[in-house]
Amino acid sequence: MKVHGIHHLTAVSARIRENHRFYTGVLGMRLVKRSVNQDDVSAYHLFYADGVGTPGTDITFFDWAVGPERRGTHSIARTFLRVRDRGSVEWWKGRLAEQGVPAGEVEERDGRAALLFQDPEGQRLGLVADEGTGDPPTPWDESPVPAEHQIRGLGPILLSVPDPDPTDRVLVAALGMKAVRRYMAANGEGTESDTLVYTMDGEGPHAELHVAVEPHLPITRPGAGGVHHVAFRIRDEEYDAWAAELNRLGVPNSGKVDRYYFRSLYFREPNGILFELATDGPGFAVDEDPATLGEELALPPFLEARRAEITAGLKPID
Repeated sequence: MKVHGIHHLTAVSARIRENHRFYTGVLGMRLVKRSVNQDDVSAYHLFYADGVGTPGTDITFFDWAVGPERRGTHSIARTFLRVRDRGSVEWWKGRLAEQGVPAGEVEERDGRAALLFQDPEGQRLGLVADEGTGDPPTPWDESPVPAEHQIRGLGPILLSVPDPDPTDRVLVAALGMKAVRRYMAANGEGTESDTLVYTMDGEGPHAELHVAVEPHLPITRPGAGGVHHVAFRIRDEEYDAWAAELNRLGVPNSGKVDRYYFRSLYFREPNGILFELATDGPGFAVDEDPATLGEELALPPFLEARRAEITAGLKPID
């Protein structure tokens, strides 16, 4: 078995209303699920994706009133968002300037056109040309971004570790990834880092994990503007087999967790970064009309009886 792409990435915001405005209004992504952290119902869990919430297109945020992340290694260092081609990357350079969002210059990164920038809380992002790889996304008709330039999904995801060997063993032996190349790149901290590229069961940035080797950095301190975890796609019918495989390999893990919109398994790789394995199904339309995704608070059935209590504790974001 192999993971076959990025499923989603979950980050942390301490300013969730501003976060909502940025990801929908500036980046033009659709809020496809307005829910709560199932382990902390006082906090929103917002999912931004393409027009229908296709697996592999969503970046999600926990709404936590915490201080900013202290950047460092043992972390997920940057999230890349895929766009169509170099022309779209160039178009985004202009859009971000119009929106007052500082960005670097369009550059070649691992052979692809890329543009590095940050969200208002310092979340490190990048746009990369995917040249049509990955599952075809569904544009969001109400996006302020023209369909041809809309974000097509996630990938690659960049990790920072001081020693790549322990991480390599998990990526290859447990998840079925393959180390295919390496490159040198500036990762936004003023130095260039040797970066290893791992591919999953697919071709293109949607199925790549990049690992920067950065022993010179301090250990990260989690916080707002940082990433909580990255999830990899597994096939629905292989979920039970993946749970058994992690146990067979002696990987400490969460056991089976049903998130209602997908089923999950969680574990930390040896450098302490939290990974999730997540099924594609049943998807975000299991409890909402696809036409009105994200417009109302959605709760999984086991939380529905607490709707009034949960709603009273949440602040408006629109």
